[in-house]
Amino acid sequence: MREKVEEILGRIRPHLHADGGDVELIEVNDGIVKVKLTGACGSCPMAILTLKNGIERILKTEMPEVKEVISV
Repeated sequence: MREKVEEILGRIRPHLHADGGDVELIEVNDGIVKVKLTGACGSCPMAILTLKNGIERILKTEMPEVKEVISV
């Protein structure tokens, strides 16, 4: 499951890089994906929208076994 999450995050990263940010996969456990937003995304007031409406939505669409994505 971790490999599939990494592959999907790899497709999302160019969009984050365009705004000076990135996402690092920390852990995948029982359908919970833990990530760390870095760069401009780490301090952006819109980071929660990026996380929930972007990263989580895409992961859940492509991997129904993903229950939630949280930032650590």
